[in-house]
Amino acid sequence: MDFADLPPTPEAARARLAAVDAAAYARTRNHLAGAVTGLSPYLTHGLLTVPGCLAALGLPPAHKLVYEFGWRAYFRHVWAHRGDAILASLHPGPLPDAAYAAELPEDVRRGATGVPVVDQAVRQLYATGTLHNHARLWLASYLVHGRKLHWRAGADWLYGHLLDGDLASNHLGWQWVAGTGSQRPYLFDAANVARYAPAAWHSAGSAIDRSHADWDALARRPEALPAGPAGTAAVDEPPLHRCPPGVPAARPPLALRPGAEVWLAHPWALGDPPEGATVVAAVVTDAHAERPWSARRWAWVGARLAALAPAPWVGTAAELAAALAPAARVRTVANPHIDRWLPPGVLALPEPQHFPPVAPVCASFSRWWARVQA
Repeated sequence: MDFADLPPTPEAARARLAAVDAAAYARTRNHLAGAVTGLSPYLTHGLLTVPGCLAALGLPPAHKLVYEFGWRAYFRHVWAHRGDAILASLHPGPLPDAAYAAELPEDVRRGATGVPVVDQAVRQLYATGTLHNHARLWLASYLVHGRKLHWRAGADWLYGHLLDGDLASNHLGWQWVAGTGSQRPYLFDAANVARYAPAAWHSAGSAIDRSHADWDALARRPEALPAGPAGTAAVDEPPLHRCPPGVPAARPPLALRPGAEVWLAHPWALGDPPEGATVVAAVVTDAHAERPWSARRWAWVGARLAALAPAPWVGTAAELAAALAPAARVRTVANPHIDRWLPPGVLALPEPQHFPPVAPVCASFSRWWARVQA
């Protein structure tokens, strides 16, 4: 899916939702050219909500698309209960954590492995900020089980370049592939790629062209697949940024009038503000210090922030607290990506939920799904 097809506006989000063909999605969702919805950037950044989407689609609970929304909600369920523990292996995988490398291989970083499915995925990721879920699974499986990269290193890298990067879905998805968040590792082969991907992605005769039994054995031993051959065409990785590129070092104050009723828009709350509120569009740099974004994602988020308030504010959590001090009340939408950095006293409204809360934490999606469908 092309980045240009996903403009950061409520109108585009609603149009994308209206265009969803749920029946075609159920039939073709595993194919890279299938009827994907393109909703995830709008969900991640608060232009759409899961209950709003499901209400508009009117699907039965057992529909495949409802099931996929369920995966998103399940990963948030795990994050809500486990917090930062999702950034470490939830349980042992096929090999000890120490058996995996901590640095992304350079040939992978530059899309020069000589394995078409991997190189195509990397190039599409850099060029568009989007990647089909099946391609994400293939890329993660190749890196973790083939190249013996620790899942966390791969998850951090992918998150930085994705337009829809969500910490729970991304990092727990990598754990599901790695076998540290699931009962067994996710494995793939060249035949799987040939079934679901366009011809340019097909990888017969490459390093991944082996049987499922061979892949399973490879996943359980420390030896890694070799790096790509010398001379393979490469691309440069786009740089990542901890704040919007081009933001001036000196920023004007907010100059709020005393007693103002403020709506705080942030990168995960880009929906329409309440009528009559004074809108402050802010980027809290603390939230991005350890997880920077590509310029492409910053541009997408920045365009919407600028539409909400003419001069988006950028600074630390402490600076934001001081800037908002004159306001009588500040409201926003809660989101675990930013909640810990919101100033004290901000009223963070809970994100709308479709699925009922479940406690304690469920160790598997199937267990959680059974609970929410009961």
